[in-house]
Amino acid sequence: MRLLLQQRPQGHEAPRFVQLQLQSDLFGQWELVRETGQQGARSTLRRDQFNDHASALQALEKARDQHLKKGFQLMFAQGVDAPR
Repeated sequence: MRLLLQQRPQGHEAPRFVQLQLQSDLFGQWELVRETGQQGARSTLRRDQFNDHASALQALEKARDQHLKKGFQLMFAQGVDAPR
């Protein structure tokens, strides 16, 4: 599952983005990958490991909700369980 959130730019700067990606690894665990930054500039990548899908999905939804409260807008959602 993958979500792309974007924040409206202030003035002439490029928009900020957050990409949240949920994926399973080879050992049956789940990983939440968070990429944040400004378009056209460097970004930051963080990875969090979870033992089961439910806790990983809960972390993804929490991160999504936090960014929505900060003024980000959901631009793209991909995946079978993509939140609406």
